[in-house]
Amino acid sequence: MAQTPPTSEARPRPPVPALFRVALAPIQAFFRLEAASGILLALCAVAAMAWANSPWAATYSTVFDARMTVGLAGVHAGFTVREFINDGLMTLFFFVVGMEIKRELSSGELRTFSRAVLPLIAAMGGMIVPAALYAAFNQGTPAQAGWAIPMATDIAFSIGCLTLVKTRVSHGLVVFLTALAIFDDIGGILVIALFYGSGLHVSWLMGALGVLAVLACLNHFQVRNGVAYALAGAALWYTMHHGGIHATLSGVVLGLFMPARALRPGRHVLEELRLYVDRALQTAMDEATRGAQILYLEERLEELEPPLNRFVHLWHVPVAYGIVPLFALANSGISLEGMGWADLLRPLPLGIIAGLFVGKQVGIFLFTWGSLKLGVADRPGGATLPQVHGVAVVAGIGFTVALFVAGLAFPTQPELLTEAKLGILVGSLLSAVVGYALLRFVAKPAVPA
Repeated sequence: MAQTPPTSEARPRPPVPALFRVALAPIQAFFRLEAASGILLALCAVAAMAWANSPWAATYSTVFDARMTVGLAGVHAGFTVREFINDGLMTLFFFVVGMEIKRELSSGELRTFSRAVLPLIAAMGGMIVPAALYAAFNQGTPAQAGWAIPMATDIAFSIGCLTLVKTRVSHGLVVFLTALAIFDDIGGILVIALFYGSGLHVSWLMGALGVLAVLACLNHFQVRNGVAYALAGAALWYTMHHGGIHATLSGVVLGLFMPARALRPGRHVLEELRLYVDRALQTAMDEATRGAQILYLEERLEELEPPLNRFVHLWHVPVAYGIVPLFALANSGISLEGMGWADLLRPLPLGIIAGLFVGKQVGIFLFTWGSLKLGVADRPGGATLPQVHGVAVVAGIGFTVALFVAGLAFPTQPELLTEAKLGILVGSLLSAVVGYALLRFVAKPAVPA
């Protein structure tokens, strides 16, 4: 951004008190870490487990099963704190997912077929094989509805794990895993929409189509006002909820309708600003006027940024460091009282563990290796096969979306849901530890680009 030269009248900023610098420095350093969101997610999961198995375990259920009621004009709705998090706040998580998918498809690593084909094929292997393994363990049992649980890859955990061994993993391989996880998200979204609804109601779905028409108009006319999208998103959530499609998917749809193009061509805006700055520098004016000029420049520069990017930047931090960790805290509290190692050998948790730890790495690695052998694509970032295998193992960390699908698969079967959560935690932990070990001690260091 163009800036005016400093003047003698400019006042220096007051120094930050030493106490604040000492207190805030570790927090700022943590949030600058690439792995910060994954670390925070893991800490919340551990905290939930510790809470649910502590002398204060009863308060865990008291907090998250507490009833909430909201009402307007005589219409009231009741839900638990956990339902508010899972069905309400997680809509914002899926909103960010939808925007990330659109950004990658429109201007990111997935914008061309040649770049997208390898992670797409790998993601297919990483969804088909885990689902098949789970089905093999649970076919014909009450737990067969959870076949989609081990299909997901948790991008925050997985990328966080790779940052711990970043000297062993090339940037291209990180991009490969990110793209693979995005295709996993797309697959998971389709599965939730098709198989985990509650029965379709045509009249409400027609209402949802009307809201989609409104969103299409907002997108076409490049509307930047967040309130307009919030109102349309709330209406879409409500109509999809009553229409029998899981309401959180309204967040994905809303994200896909966010405008991904800048309001005006960048060259035109920059040429106008250059002329404006040249005139401003030749004119004598006071500090207040200079401040107004800088504000004008900032507003014009906003025209260079697509609304999609602006909303991603706005929501990424509260979702990554607030909503998703809160979701982990509300859903990872599993009481281990009365449980033993034999419980992991039950078909449900064993199917999830096998799907995440075995199915993910086998499916991703074999589909990737087959594509490379057939010449469909090049190795991501020039990676070696041991590096690809290590990343395939890390992709078995399926936490956030896996827990979400488990809640949809067993909404009225708490015993099966507990077994599913146990399988997710163990399978994800195995994938993280073994994947880290393979990349740290087996794979050779990445060759700098």
